[in-house]
Parts: sequence; C-alpha cells; structure tokens
Amino acid sequence: MNINSHVENLNAKHAEIEDIISREELRPCPDTIRLMQLKKKKLMLKEELSRFSFQH
Repeated sequence: MNINSHVENLNAKHAEIEDIISREELRPCPDTIRLMQLKKKKLMLKEELSRFSFQH
C-alpha cells in the first residue's frame, strides 16, 4: 500500500467515524462510553494523518 492510498484510507475511516458520532449524538439517549471510544479513535486517526502531512 503506497502512502497516498494509506492516507485516503485514513481519511475515509475518519469520515466514517465522524458520521457514526453524529448519528449517536442524535439519539435520545446517546451511549456516552461509545461516544468516548469513537472520539478517541477519531483523534488517533487525525494524529496519524497529521504525521503524514508533516513528513511530506
């Protein structure tokens, strides 16, 4: 897997998690633990993406 496709994959996962978070927050009783886990995962993806942008 080349770097560009890896970055695209990370961006897609980030967007997917963002969508899941948005839908979860709209629920009458959102699962706060799930939201916390999703936000942490989203942040890790964002950090990995930023490492790639600094390298290239």
